[in-house]
Amino acid sequence: MRELPGRPDFTAARTPPLVRVVVADDNPVVRAGLTALLSGRPDITVVAEAADGREAYEASRLHRPDVILLDVRMPGVDGISALPYLVPIAPVVMLTYSGESEIVQEALRRGAGGYLVHGEFTADELVTAVRDIKNGRPRLTPTAAGALLAELRRYRGPGEALPEGLGGAIAHTATSATPQNSLIYSQSTSQVQANMGQSEHRSRLSTREAEIMDLIASGMTNQQIAAACFISEKTVKNHINRIFAKLHSTSRSEAAAKWLGTAPGPGRGLG
Repeated sequence: MRELPGRPDFTAARTPPLVRVVVADDNPVVRAGLTALLSGRPDITVVAEAADGREAYEASRLHRPDVILLDVRMPGVDGISALPYLVPIAPVVMLTYSGESEIVQEALRRGAGGYLVHGEFTADELVTAVRDIKNGRPRLTPTAAGALLAELRRYRGPGEALPEGLGGAIAHTATSATPQNSLIYSQSTSQVQANMGQSEHRSRLSTREAEIMDLIASGMTNQQIAAACFISEKTVKNHINRIFAKLHSTSRSEAAAKWLGTAPGPGRGLG
């Protein structure tokens, strides 16, 4: 059928513009997982992956993404060092296991538009964060929001200016705290409690144990975990035994429930 001249393309109007993302993380398992998760959404595509800050900068210059997901600790050029070079290209959101207050504050000073700590958000919340960061709405998980508040409390004198970067982050955080903003202060009490539980459990594990626990929670078998981490199945079993002991769990499902913040704790019901 021939299109009539001047006929409006309603299909194109209904199609949301693609959010083009660069993923920078030195862990290939994390990169692959993020790429699979984000690329599975119809309005998001991962245009490049990077293993350190330098690769992130080169990929961003080449592809001009809408959003850059950036890890903090990477070999070579780390995320904090790369931030000033990446921010002029595209909005940057830190996506990391590093929740130290000093690192959060430094990332915001250097222009990060968001800071998400692994274990404090769901897959859907990450997708929402990517979309919102593109549109200038910052996203902070509870650990990062706490660091921001701690810095704010240091500057309580009348007329005392906040460090460059932090003032804007606080202002945007306050104005974007809507019922839809699930990653900032509008989180429900139960979700905040769950996130606090996740942070508590994560602090008990080593970096390798936390990585393996993430894979357990994703449903991987010991064989798949061994292949992903380039270790033997026996080593995986040893790690899991230590994880169970630290999380006071007797099964994978119990450990995963605690890890994901869905297990009932003291004072929490099953309903």
